Amino acid sequence: MNIIVLVKQVPNTTKVKLDPKTGNLIREGLESIVNPDDLHALEAAIRIKETIGATKITAISMGPPQAVDALTQAMGMGADAGILLCDKAFAGADTWATSLTLSRAIEKLKDYNLIFCGHQAIDGDTAQIGPQVADWLDIAQATYVKDIERVTDSEIIVKRQLENGFERLACQLPALLTVIKDLNKPRFAHMERLITACTQKSPIKIWNAADIGVTTVDVGLEGSNTHVIKTFTPNFKRQNEIFEGSKEEMVTKLFQRLKKSDTTIAHMF
Repeated sequence: MNIIVLVKQVPNTTKVKLDPKTGNLIREGLESIVNPDDLHALEAAIRIKETIGATKITAISMGPPQAVDALTQAMGMGADAGILLCDKAFAGADTWATSLTLSRAIEKLKDYNLIFCGHQAIDGDTAQIGPQVADWLDIAQATYVKDIERVTDSEIIVKRQLENGFERLACQLPALLTVIKDLNKPRFAHMERLITACTQKSPIKIWNAADIGVTTVDVGLEGSNTHVIKTFTPNFKRQNEIFEGSKEEMVTKLFQRLKKSDTTIAHMF
C-alpha cells in the first residue's frame, strides 16, 4: 500500500503580519512548524503501516526551500520519502492553485491508495485544500475523520465528526481523508531517522513547475481565482446607552429602542 501525506510548514505564532500590497503572510523572521493537524495525518499513516505492513509513506509539501524542514520532521516520525514542491511560480497561491499543484504532484507519483492531510492549516483555516485535491484527482473523500475502524486493499471505514455525533463512512480506495486532532496523538520524531533525513542520501526530492507539468499561468498568484484587494484591521466602535427608571420603564425603553433599530435596518435593505 502507498500512502501520501500532505504536510505544510506554518508560522508558529498568532502575531502574523500581512503584506499590504499582496495580502499574503509575511513569513520572514517567524519560527516555522509543521501544521499541527498534519502531524495527526502523518501519525495515522504510520499506524496503518505498522498494522498492515508493506506500506510506503511519502510526505509532500509545497513551499520555499526552508519547508524541507517539515519533510525532515515527517521522515523523522516515520515517512519513507519526501517531496518538496518548490518554485517561485508557486508563490502567492490561493487554495485553488495550491490544490492543483499538489494534485499534479500526486498524479506524477501515479501509484497511491490513501492520501492523508490535516483538516485545516492554522495560517489559513479554510479547510479547503483536502477536498479540492480529492476533487482534482476525482477520488473518494472523507473529512473531519476522528477514527479509522478498518483498512483493506480496496476499502477504508472511518468515522467523521459531526456537530452532534459522528457519521460512519466506507470509502473505496483510492481515497483522501482529512483528519482532526481527536484521531490520535502524534509521536515524537526518532533521532536516528532525523539524522538520516538530513544527509545527502536523504530520499527527499525537490520538484519545480516543469517537473509536475504545470505552467506559470496555472499555479501561484497568476493561477489563483481569488485575489486579496485590500487588507486592514477592522475598527470596532461601541456605543453604550444606559436606561434609567423602574424595571418596567427600562424594559419599555429597551423594547422601543430595539424596535427602532429593527426599523432602521429594514430600511437599509
